[in-house]
Amino acid sequence: MNRRPLIILAVVALALTLAYSVTAYTIDVSQATRTNHRIERGRYLVTAFGCADCHSPLTMGPEGPCPDPEHFLAGHPADMPLPPAPTPGPGPWIVRAAATNTAWAGPWGTSFTSNLTPDVETGIGSWTADDFVKTVKSGRHLGLGRQLLPPMPVAALSTLTDEDLRAMYAFLRSVPAVVNRVPDPLPPAGL
Repeated sequence: MNRRPLIILAVVALALTLAYSVTAYTIDVSQATRTNHRIERGRYLVTAFGCADCHSPLTMGPEGPCPDPEHFLAGHPADMPLPPAPTPGPGPWIVRAAATNTAWAGPWGTSFTSNLTPDVETGIGSWTADDFVKTVKSGRHLGLGRQLLPPMPVAALSTLTDEDLRAMYAFLRSVPAVVNRVPDPLPPAGL
């Protein structure tokens, strides 16, 4: 019996298996590289736009106020109820902010910065990238809900490309989830 055709067939099968494995590995590595690049681009944009300045409560550190690392991007602390915002006095000053930099009051009422972590119940964990893009582009919650309130820089963020917003979303999905149910905005006094 001539075993040469069987050996050739086995070598060809092995070569095809290895070629498939290398191709699959290359696709996986390429996908991972694209994902890592997107997350790093998102980290850059979130940092450049100063998202943590308002969406992470400030605590007093040795060098002054700094974002609380345990509540990074978790929004206004749910366990920090605030008294009503002081009424504005005469003059050009119309905005007041909590010491945490996560609650703001002005003619629009009182707004609380949102939880941007991937917690499913209290953050953006149930959002899709499209939901995030629609929210930022439209300036409305999930693209059709209530208006995003000051100090959210909607005018600046909405000029970003969809790809940049998707990168920001990818980075936000990569941070640790924090359970923190932020209060709903309050209407202006007298309404």
